[in-house]
Amino acid sequence: MTFDDVAALALPLPGTTLGTSYGTPAVKVGGKLLARLREDGDLVLKCDEELRAALVELHPDVFHLTPHYEPYDWILVRLAAAGPEQVAGLVERGWEALATKALRRQRG
Repeated sequence: MTFDDVAALALPLPGTTLGTSYGTPAVKVGGKLLARLREDGDLVLKCDEELRAALVELHPDVFHLTPHYEPYDWILVRLAAAGPEQVAGLVERGWEALATKALRRQRG
């Protein structure tokens, strides 16, 4: 996968826009960060702690953490190893966590 693939998954969701974060391409929901491309090519993606732990354990070739991200609700995704089916649900869950009630109503 590429960042463009991630953006294509996210942009149809209401209130989702492209932007930048720390000088790298990013996807935002209502101005809040959903995902960003790291300088090393990995993706930083919004993810709750419980799901994150399971993903890192089950698919360490795709999902991982660095000590910097451990205290936060983020997961690192090795885009070169990830498939759309592994990322699509995470993008949607991250969007749900960030979207306002009004945005969720727009989605239906």
